[in-house]
Amino acid sequence: MTAGDADEARDTYRTVAGPGRAEFEVRGSEFIGYVSPAETVADAEAFIETVESEHPDATHNVPAYRVPTDPSKVDVMLREWCSDDGEPAGSSGKPALNVLVQRDLRNLVAVVTRYYGGTNLGVGGLARAYSRAVKEAVDDAGVVEERPHERFSAVVAYDDSGTVRGILESAGVEFDADYDERVSFSVRVPVEEAAELRDRLRSATSGRVELS
Repeated sequence: MTAGDADEARDTYRTVAGPGRAEFEVRGSEFIGYVSPAETVADAEAFIETVESEHPDATHNVPAYRVPTDPSKVDVMLREWCSDDGEPAGSSGKPALNVLVQRDLRNLVAVVTRYYGGTNLGVGGLARAYSRAVKEAVDDAGVVEERPHERFSAVVAYDDSGTVRGILESAGVEFDADYDERVSFSVRVPVEEAAELRDRLRSATSGRVELS
């Protein structure tokens, strides 16, 4: 591995390729595991709320996530959090989080929904079931190497919107456009490409673009 390869390796991380789901039954209890990419605590908590709203009658919705305190950097402290959501202490949230840690995954959130089937599984049985639900959901989603991204907005008059859109499309970055009296582009771009892209937008619009 060259020095450049080593630098690139340090600037990537492992996460899920997209949403994943797994479902199985253990002694009458139904377990449904979910995982999803999440770049911030807000992203993770929004996903947890979505799963809870889809399963309001579930016995438990056990969450766990690993997201960076600064999503634009790899080498920052991760915010790791989990909850047993009413299950015996240490039987569910920690086993779910441990799967993410052991697989060296970050920028993602997991939720395991349980519908109680009438038979107690014990702490060991619960730990195995919650771990399995996260493992299988991760396997369903698939794992990828990702680079840190940042988000910024670019706001222009309608006359400049075609120019800005063309630059964003040619750069191959993710963006959403909101057309109103002025046009607002919400852009997601790899951190190492962000400064150059902003410079291109300023130059193409003669400084008329508003970046934030």
